[in-house]
Amino acid sequence: MSGGETDGPVAILGAGAWGTALACVARRAGREARLWGRDPEVVEAIAAGRGNPAYLPDIALPDGIAATADMAEALDGAGVVLIVCPAQAMREVTGRLIPHLPANAPVALCAKGVERDSLKLMTEVAAERLPGAPLAVLSGPTFAAEVARGLPTAVTVASEDAAAAEAVRDALGDDAFRPYLSDDPIGVEVAGAAKNVIAIACGVAWGLGLGENARAALLTRGLAEITRLAVALGGKPETMMGLAGLGDLSLTCNSRTSRNTSFGYALGEGEAADAVLEGRRTVTEGYWSAQAVVGLAERAGLEDLPITRAVDAVLAGRITTGEALHDLLARPFRAETTDDAP
Repeated sequence: MSGGETDGPVAILGAGAWGTALACVARRAGREARLWGRDPEVVEAIAAGRGNPAYLPDIALPDGIAATADMAEALDGAGVVLIVCPAQAMREVTGRLIPHLPANAPVALCAKGVERDSLKLMTEVAAERLPGAPLAVLSGPTFAAEVARGLPTAVTVASEDAAAAEAVRDALGDDAFRPYLSDDPIGVEVAGAAKNVIAIACGVAWGLGLGENARAALLTRGLAEITRLAVALGGKPETMMGLAGLGDLSLTCNSRTSRNTSFGYALGEGEAADAVLEGRRTVTEGYWSAQAVVGLAERAGLEDLPITRAVDAVLAGRITTGEALHDLLARPFRAETTDDAP
């Protein structure tokens, strides 16, 4: 089955910050936008024209976004479907989608993560649940609040089905929201999941007061780790230098607006992970993905991902942030560009 361009409504499954921002994008691109959400209060607020105060406070949404708690209603006649749920909910949401998915509608996966139990990427989970559906991945350097406000943003839409990627691009693209196409969904997915783990490390360094140099070093060496993992899993190295790789990593690691960086910052300041997470309404994907990314690396035969492993060890309570820093700094000196460099 191949996805092609269609003028039907854009169905967005997930009414959090990112899902609501993508509904704004679809409306500004001139498409009908139907937003499905679980929380009745959020759905009611959007439907009543009061915006989404729970996830995007003080941001006015474009007129005409339809919001519903009925998935069948959101998907009725949809030309393009965007799944914008947390990564660990992808299996459940795609399962609910099965009886309502319009034939041939491209499905764009907008979650960044790895399923913890199975170590599957989001496209693998969706392919199991929606066999034959044309799948794409939407990723890149995006803060939802900026996208919702209509500020300039560029993203990657990746798919092995060119027509599906083009349909997603045509449904969302305009002067402010610029989708670039890729045929490397694996590379895009690995970059999106692994960068959240590196962002936690950068946040820890920030919280510990280690300075800008340390954060730049972690970002750069983190990109090397992500690239090695992506290539080992079948991704393309050039993808890592694009919007979904370096672009997303640099945005995430250099701003405390990022949920993952701010989470790491709190850890660096001495807060407990559970306490930080309990105080948040939104999902910190890097917390859930760290263990899975390490598992993916081990399955691919990659043993030397020191930053990623350090974050996983800290989150699992095996070492402290101080001990993780000591271990990283005590590593032997290596050449920067050899295949086995950390």
